[in-house]
Amino acid sequence: MLQSQLFTKTRKDAPKDEVAKNAELLIRAGFIHKEMAGVYSYLPLGLRVLNKIAEIIRREMNAIGGQEVFMTTLQSKELWEKTGRWSDEKVDNWFKTKLKNGTELGLGFTHEEMLTAIMAEEVKSYKDLPRYVYQIQTKFRNEARAKSGIMRGREFMMKDLYSFSRDEKEHEAFYKKSQGAYMKVFESVGLGEKTYLTFASGGVFSKYSHEFQTLTSAGEDLVYICDKCRIAVNKEIIEDQKNACPQCGNKKLREEKAVEVGNIFPLGTRFSDALGLKYLDEKGESKSVVMGSYGIGLGRLMGTIVEVFADDVGIVWPKEVSPFAVHLVSLAGEDAKVKKSADALYKKLTSQGIEVLYDDRDARAGEKFADSDLIGIPVRVVVSAKTLEKDSYEIKDRKTGQTEIVKEEVLLKIFR
Repeated sequence: MLQSQLFTKTRKDAPKDEVAKNAELLIRAGFIHKEMAGVYSYLPLGLRVLNKIAEIIRREMNAIGGQEVFMTTLQSKELWEKTGRWSDEKVDNWFKTKLKNGTELGLGFTHEEMLTAIMAEEVKSYKDLPRYVYQIQTKFRNEARAKSGIMRGREFMMKDLYSFSRDEKEHEAFYKKSQGAYMKVFESVGLGEKTYLTFASGGVFSKYSHEFQTLTSAGEDLVYICDKCRIAVNKEIIEDQKNACPQCGNKKLREEKAVEVGNIFPLGTRFSDALGLKYLDEKGESKSVVMGSYGIGLGRLMGTIVEVFADDVGIVWPKEVSPFAVHLVSLAGEDAKVKKSADALYKKLTSQGIEVLYDDRDARAGEKFADSDLIGIPVRVVVSAKTLEKDSYEIKDRKTGQTEIVKEEVLLKIFR
């Protein structure tokens, strides 16, 4: 992409009512646009990052047998009444609306009811199970507080997977497998070292559910880390555990602030019983399907990446989710030779399938470098009169700040 053709511009300031670092930087760098509190549009750079996160998630969900669908946002009142979750007293963050004929509808904040009803039509026999179905889709939640940028939105992209198993043993096997898949996702987006499988309350379904918490000072949660097991315990249940690790009993836990980037829940047969999702086993007996729910918020994950890695001058993207692999910066000015050299390098890089944002704008060097630091692409390549004197290019690592002068053949090998 030519930066001169990118319709978004960097800006010095974020909206005055924006207090979250992730949103401030993403707005200033031109990745997102704030529509209102908790509601953001993703602009070209931001959508590229969001799509890369989606592909990483999709890869890992497919690897454990997930089948992707795309369900509707509009939800039937009657369906939710069957599980007791239509009432505002039971669920206080609904967005509800009406058709012109007066029929009440909800804007989906999760999809257990809808998918369970679909599966009740598809699952008849034990031979139809297990099944693992997921989607990546917009959700709506009427949050009372939306002050954490894209980490807590009223409208947001979410991956929600639902498992349908014949019994608890089969469910537990997949539940364990999903834990590994989630950690692979967080490792792939660069957060593996800072993300912990975290014990949380299982509610009415089981003793535990699990969250995935990433350590950051911007986090809204407190977790207690067991360095022996490399797991964490949510503050909500630490007293129930007598301030000890639920796996090894270790009481030397350290308190950290964290943000929840994913969660997995055993659902038992609550939804299958309410919505008639049953199957005939090998003996011809009717059994209820055992379910689980598994969620990752894509925007929340993107915002967490910004919070964890950003420095004093801008965003620092891990290469796996960066909008581009290279930020090519031309300091041509009136120098036709520099422009010709930068144009040629852009063509060579893109011809090798390398994603390049090419700053071909007529702007001062200081402005270009400041924008490059703010946008946060992992590698910056500078073409200038000084570099051409050495028949070379300057490359800078955005994370470490280290620079070096390299020949073209070396530069091209870096990205092969």
